[in-house]
Amino acid sequence: MSSLPLDLAQAGLTVGAAAALSGIGLVVCYRATGVLNLAQGAIAMITAYAVRQTIVVWHWPRALAVPVCLLVFAPAIGWTLDATVFRRLQRRGAGPVETLVASLGVFVLLVGVAFLLWGPTPLGDAPSLLPSSPWAVLAVVAVLGAAVTVVGRWTPFGTQVRAVVDNRRLAELSGVDADRVSSVGWAFGAFTAGLTGAVLAPGLRLDPYGLPLLVMETMAVAVIAGLRSIGVAVASALALGVLQSELTQFHPGGWAQSLLQAVGANLFVLALLVAVLVLPLRFAGSERRAYQAVLTGPPIMAASEASPRAFATRIGCAALLLLPFAFRPDDLRAALQVPALALVLLSIVVVTGYGGQVSLGQAGYAGLGALFTGLLAGGGVLGLPAFPAPVALLVAVVIAAPLGLLVGWPAIRRRGLALALTTFAVGTAISRLVFQQPAATTGVVLDRTGLLGQDRFFYGLELALLAAALLLVRALRRGRIGRALGAMRDHEAGAAAAGVDVPRLKLLAFVVGAALAALGGGLLGLGGQAFDPNAFDPVLGLIWFAAVVVFGADSAVGAVLAAALLVGLDSGTVAGLSTVVVGALALLLGRMPPGGLAGLARRWDRGASASDRATALPGPGEMRLTALGRQLAARLPVPAPAAAPSAEAALPGFPALPPLAGERLTARNVTRRFAGVTAVDGVTLAVPPGRITALTGPNGAGKSTLFDCLSGAGRPDGGQVLLGGRDITRLPEHARARLGLARTFQQLAVFPGLTVADNIRVGAEQAASGRLASSAVEETEAVLRLLGLAVLRDHPAADLPTGTLRLVELGRALAMAPTVLLLDEPAAGLDRRETALLVELLHLLADGGLALLLVEHDRELVDELASGVHVMRAGRAEFQSGRAVDRTRGAGGVSGAGGVSGVGGVARDA
Repeated sequence: MSSLPLDLAQAGLTVGAAAALSGIGLVVCYRATGVLNLAQGAIAMITAYAVRQTIVVWHWPRALAVPVCLLVFAPAIGWTLDATVFRRLQRRGAGPVETLVASLGVFVLLVGVAFLLWGPTPLGDAPSLLPSSPWAVLAVVAVLGAAVTVVGRWTPFGTQVRAVVDNRRLAELSGVDADRVSSVGWAFGAFTAGLTGAVLAPGLRLDPYGLPLLVMETMAVAVIAGLRSIGVAVASALALGVLQSELTQFHPGGWAQSLLQAVGANLFVLALLVAVLVLPLRFAGSERRAYQAVLTGPPIMAASEASPRAFATRIGCAALLLLPFAFRPDDLRAALQVPALALVLLSIVVVTGYGGQVSLGQAGYAGLGALFTGLLAGGGVLGLPAFPAPVALLVAVVIAAPLGLLVGWPAIRRRGLALALTTFAVGTAISRLVFQQPAATTGVVLDRTGLLGQDRFFYGLELALLAAALLLVRALRRGRIGRALGAMRDHEAGAAAAGVDVPRLKLLAFVVGAALAALGGGLLGLGGQAFDPNAFDPVLGLIWFAAVVVFGADSAVGAVLAAALLVGLDSGTVAGLSTVVVGALALLLGRMPPGGLAGLARRWDRGASASDRATALPGPGEMRLTALGRQLAARLPVPAPAAAPSAEAALPGFPALPPLAGERLTARNVTRRFAGVTAVDGVTLAVPPGRITALTGPNGAGKSTLFDCLSGAGRPDGGQVLLGGRDITRLPEHARARLGLARTFQQLAVFPGLTVADNIRVGAEQAASGRLASSAVEETEAVLRLLGLAVLRDHPAADLPTGTLRLVELGRALAMAPTVLLLDEPAAGLDRRETALLVELLHLLADGGLALLLVEHDRELVDELASGVHVMRAGRAEFQSGRAVDRTRGAGGVSGAGGVSGVGGVARDA
């Protein structure tokens, strides 16, 4: 008995060493390519199958089979993926979410190939390549870890790797062969993945789902290491492996025994869950704008919805769903899965396509819906009586929906890859700690009796629920919440500055998504009349996510078609074929228009009206001028007018700006520190109404940090921010925006997935709670007319030139009826004529009573605009008198506490 802990420790070292191999591969691949390779588990699985095939089936000698599989086959997979998929993405600067989708496509494709070649039946005869003692595997880990460390720190190649990851383009200009670096990284990562699969397979039953998921669970060690430290990854892997093994010697009995067994068997899952929830995950690359480039296509506009192609698509989809009524009973039973799965996929559309939150754990919520439905129908919940199946289903949805907060709450401070890992960890934990535990699934009853027992009636009920969900999702997409979701998806900071309560909106998206997934999962369980944990496997969740992205993450119809494809191909052909098809299409996403197949269809619809768009857009010689710019070009001298014309003279044919009820913005001793460095050091300034105040200074002086402290994007460590005498220091950004503090950004903060009108309407709708929808529409129309954007109202913002987008961003701020407007380098990217137009507009806004604070490097522009200048140096600000001409038209132009605010003339209480 005394040797038992030592024996268990040795067994744990074997598991830990295999996890360390996987962690080394993930870290090296990420450090060399900047890609978090979620396909690592699939590469491990396919290599383990190859080892078994060559040795057990083809009877190759081990001395030949092992080198061919581990040193040729596995690295060749990595090299091929780099050359055919990821190299193209890296060359064009693809964001991390785009590479995530590509790696998921590889994962799904390899899983489908294994399913087709070897079938779903688990195989228990995988050959062992190393002795049962852990020391051989530990020796391999030590050699690989030391080699990677030496190469990374003390060789020119290691320097080249760091250069390519930090800035691929700059590294190439310096003479580095970036393609060779990334190819080596992918080949080595695939080699370690194959070695991991070969080491783990003998102790497991080899199947297309189990081994990939197990390897993905070991991703915990790479996350703990921050995807950087080989030593931390190895140490954490060994510690978790030993701890997992040691827990098996404890037998407390009763419910504690079941709990301890569940924790011990799933220790890597729990470690991944804790790591993603607790550690401050920071990955290289910008993730703020990464969603729209791949997951969503052009805005869904009324013209495209009314097009013959869109009408035909809806009719075809309806016919497809009605067709099973004519099927034979056996075929109809298989078709019961289609509406239920469509509801699950629709939940991904809401969370990811509409809200921009990458969710890989929706299968977990679907399983909870099925489990709760069965428990309620079987009377297994807190002694409650057994509910009829329809009632049990609806109550299960109500119970499961708030559980969306399990992911929604971490999503408030997570995005991109960090959020994807969080959702995957939550979904896997639900599967392993709930669905796989007999105690949790005892008493589940999913029988259908009476009319529900008739498949045709049940299928009709599913269609009715799906139709209701589609109408709900359509209303969500078309309404105020839908526009706010689109803004949050495209640019979170811009959405918050427009008054969108981003944290609350994220929670809403996850709660609605959880409800839809639970409804679909409950119907899946009732359709099969049994609770099958494998039907909600996390690997299936990854396949479902990939299918939604392929068909269009923001397309509700695409979700229905994806469900029909997944069920139809597997039921009517060979099981696993749908997975191969989805994986192949996911790899082609980089060559498709944004939005997958739905985006391709919308591009065709837009192509049909290309001539109409051509007449709406500026001509070839005027591509950087809006309609207003073209009208003013002949009247405004370049670079600026010498004298100030009246508003009516400057804007012929457009409504004059009404007086704006400006308020004073004040900063008192504002201080902001980062890691011991004082970026803003006791700055005090005032922004009076009816004036343009400038903030200037060299790069790194603290201007942007001060700007964030004023707008609410950052919270000061000391001092106060006052708006009209009210202390707003602790208020979040969206709350300040709704009080009248609007801002623009140095880097354009437009929403490319929305039209020009919807970009501006987001600001109008979020400006003040209680504003009527008609008032928001009027405000939007007034801004469109004022800025000469009415002709582009239904045009996607993604297709417009920089000068026009600057006006769109300014228009969104004006639609909020602001009292203070913060402008961060508004002339960046503008030509001389557009700058002249901007000068004229800003003077008119100040003349109307608005308080403006301008961050600008161009001293000539500052002298022309500002009546007061604050110069920042090393975090401190010094006031200087401005030289701008006083253009105020009298007391009526600079109102105090009363007056009218907003471009459209909407009254605001000061």
